[in-house]
Amino acid sequence: MDVNTSRELAAVAAEAARAVGDMLRGAFRSRPEVSTKRDFHDPVTEHDKAAEERIREVLAERCPDSAVVGEEGGTRGEGTISWYVDPIDGTANFAAGLPFFCTSIAAAVDGEVVAGVVYDPVRDDEFTAWLGGAECNGAPIRSSGARTDREAVLLSSYPTPRDLAADGEEALHRFARMVNAFASTRRPGSAALKLAHVAAGWSDVAYGTRVNAWDVAAGSLLVRQAGGVYIPLSGGVLTPGGYLACVGGFDLEGSVMAEIAGAGA
Repeated sequence: MDVNTSRELAAVAAEAARAVGDMLRGAFRSRPEVSTKRDFHDPVTEHDKAAEERIREVLAERCPDSAVVGEEGGTRGEGTISWYVDPIDGTANFAAGLPFFCTSIAAAVDGEVVAGVVYDPVRDDEFTAWLGGAECNGAPIRSSGARTDREAVLLSSYPTPRDLAADGEEALHRFARMVNAFASTRRPGSAALKLAHVAAGWSDVAYGTRVNAWDVAAGSLLVRQAGGVYIPLSGGVLTPGGYLACVGGFDLEGSVMAEIAGAGA
């Protein structure tokens, strides 16, 4: 795909993401009723579903011959372009009133992510990536920062309840190694926004397990186009599994994450 077409798709994604910005800002800190999906650790609200439907409407208007893979509504439509949509990545934060959540939309062609947007409606930060670059609010971003663990800020939700169920105390030992190795370890709770912050150089490393394509598709392109490193740990970006990302110039081989990510993928 040529760069211009990729950038046009990124503009469509940005329009769709911003179309739900007012809706999400208006509902934020309203303590909406929460339902659950897989278990009580996996919340959903009426606003997740309403936002996804609005995003689907915009995408259908702008790119009618495409498929949309949404977290809430599954796959609909068909075409050469597939859109991966997470209307609220960080629903638990959104529902509780913590300002760390976002809308993530990515376009993929032939299994390759070619455009993506991560939009933080609280801060009105729009992270955009296409095959020719990456920006935040129209300004180019560069993924650069710490070079070693002891200088770096790590963003990770590991271990999740599913990690604990699968690995038990070993997961806690890995987490202890992460906490001891890094200058700071944070669990902010949105994979897409974590990746956007690594792309912007606001954090240094992001690690996650058991994510879906809509969680990381846009963020993966942001990191790579900003000059950072994104490594899918389960085959490909669009394959459910784990990921490891870091700013450009970070000593990943010398990091504790080189071993932990391999064991925890």
